[in-house]
Amino acid sequence: MAEPLDAIFSALSAPTRRAIVSQLAAGEAPVSEIAGRVAISPPAISRHLKVLEEAGLIERRVEAQRRIISLNPEALKLASGWVDEHRRFWEASLNRLEALFAADADQDRNQGGKERPDERPGPKRR
Repeated sequence: MAEPLDAIFSALSAPTRRAIVSQLAAGEAPVSEIAGRVAISPPAISRHLKVLEEAGLIERRVEAQRRIISLNPEALKLASGWVDEHRRFWEASLNRLEALFAADADQDRNQGGKERPDERPGPKRR
């Protein structure tokens, strides 16, 4: 599962490719329309589209003389799932840390502001 994610996140690391993905989120578009919205050369847009396609983020199809590009929602779901999994982990970890700090603050208030032995000024005792 790491390889597809690596390709997806690598493809999304470039601002131009993220702009293309954002544009395609509104619906499919011909290459000429995508190229018209970014200020880069046609060969450069082709390279960006190739990277997105190799990562599985977009799909191409030909209609007469036009090449139509659309998003592949499955690739975005894969990336979104990975981000959500890590977000849940970090939210839970930060919530536990916040609870620990709150308990520590409550303990300090209950002690009437007295210094704890490990917080006295001066050198630490061993």
